[in-house]
Amino acid sequence: MRILAVDHGEKRIGLALSDITQTIASPLKVIQHVSRLVDAAQVAEIAGQNDVELIIIGQSYDETGQPNPAGRRAARFATELQNQTSQPIELVDESFSTQIARAARIELGVSRKKRAGHQDEFAAVVILQNYLEAKRNLHP
Repeated sequence: MRILAVDHGEKRIGLALSDITQTIASPLKVIQHVSRLVDAAQVAEIAGQNDVELIIIGQSYDETGQPNPAGRRAARFATELQNQTSQPIELVDESFSTQIARAARIELGVSRKKRAGHQDEFAAVVILQNYLEAKRNLHP
């Protein structure tokens, strides 16, 4: 079964999907933010189409370890998504996922022109890959 990762943003929502062995994270797509209700419905539908057994949502925190405003929006989105799907949902720390995604694309030699714009689905890949690796390290 697969895991779907969500990088929830104010304007866009990046999605990444694991392979069936839950080893590799790949970018899936970016959806444009409409409303919490519509966004959750879209993510629930995508999860159903891809045989997802778990949805993880990146949540950001402030320097004291409490969810910051973006992290609270992600939590509210998770609550709405749970109303629309039977798949379990887990909030995970997304600290620095966008910066890591940007740095990785630079390291891979992606041109500045192709890197311009949004990193949403790549941030979702970072969130998911970190989750998969942590899970693997807990249960080798």
